[in-house]
Amino acid sequence: MGDLLRRVSVFDGLDLAAPPLVLTPRPDNGRLLFQGDATAATMISAALGLPLPREACRASSIAGTAALWLGPDEWLLLTDIATATLTQALAGHPHALVDVTHRQAALRIQGPFASIALNAGCPLDLGVSAFPVDACTRTLFGKAEITLWRTGPDIFHVEAARSFIPYVVALLREASLGLA
Repeated sequence: MGDLLRRVSVFDGLDLAAPPLVLTPRPDNGRLLFQGDATAATMISAALGLPLPREACRASSIAGTAALWLGPDEWLLLTDIATATLTQALAGHPHALVDVTHRQAALRIQGPFASIALNAGCPLDLGVSAFPVDACTRTLFGKAEITLWRTGPDIFHVEAARSFIPYVVALLREASLGLA
């Protein structure tokens, strides 16, 4: 019976070769959408051991936990801290905390042409001066809605619906042709 419940990775059998880019699946750590006022943000920050970014389109991270600003009162939390622990930390204060772990998957795109490849399907200026390290946003990549986070000068973290990952990878592979 346990075999029937095994979730197949969206990356199983997917060709991630896209030289000169390096495409790497990210671990299926917890993904939570959090909404709350300033007090709730302070409460969850304490529970995470990480201050939530309060500046628009910024991310903060420490020791495998990250918080990505998605709106004035909304963050995507990437963490292995149990939802129940975070809910308990927010007890008695209005908030929304939704586990989206099984809805999304993540991919790291790395290489000196990463921003150019992403710009093949993303309308944003991804130059490092316009979209610096720790910048993040919801945007489109081709026809896929993604959350894009620059984690290094030539490294991006992309969150997308699991069903769109093969499309995102195929578009990145096509965009990588002729980049070297």
